[in-house]
Amino acid sequence: MKTALVLNGPNLNLLGTREPAVYGHATLADVEKLCAQACAKQGLTLDFRQTNHEGVLVDWLHEAGRAQASGTLAGVILNAGAYTHTSVALHDAIKGAGVTCIELHISNVHAREAFRHHSYISPAAKAVMAGFGVKGYALAIAALAEM
Repeated sequence: MKTALVLNGPNLNLLGTREPAVYGHATLADVEKLCAQACAKQGLTLDFRQTNHEGVLVDWLHEAGRAQASGTLAGVILNAGAYTHTSVALHDAIKGAGVTCIELHISNVHAREAFRHHSYISPAAKAVMAGFGVKGYALAIAALAEM
C-alpha cells in the first residue's frame, strides 16, 4: 500500500483559531482525521506532518523523493502556507527530489492580497488546488490516488 504524504507549513498549527473567516473553524487535528478518512477510501496510508520551519519542509521533500523512487509513496500534498509566495528552496526541493506534488491552499489565494497571487511552488507542482476549504485536502488525496 502506498502512502500519501501531507505536508503543512507555517501557521497551519493555528487552524481553528487563526482568521476563521478565511480558514474556517476546523483544527489541524480535524484536517488530519479528514485526510485519514480520505486515504482509507483511496487505499492509501497517511503520513501527516506540520512544521513552521522551511528547512524541515525541504528535508521532508527530499525524503519524499526517495520514498517515491522506491515505490512506497504516491506523492505529496503540500500546503506550504506563506512559504508558497517566498520559497525558491521549496520549488527546488520538489524539482530536485522528483516527487509528485499537489500544491494546496485552503483559501482562494487569488482572491486575497496581491502578494499571495504568485507561487514559487506552482511551476514545480503537478497540480494546484485552492479555495475548497479544508475539504480540498480530501479532493487532493483523491486526485493523488488517480495520478
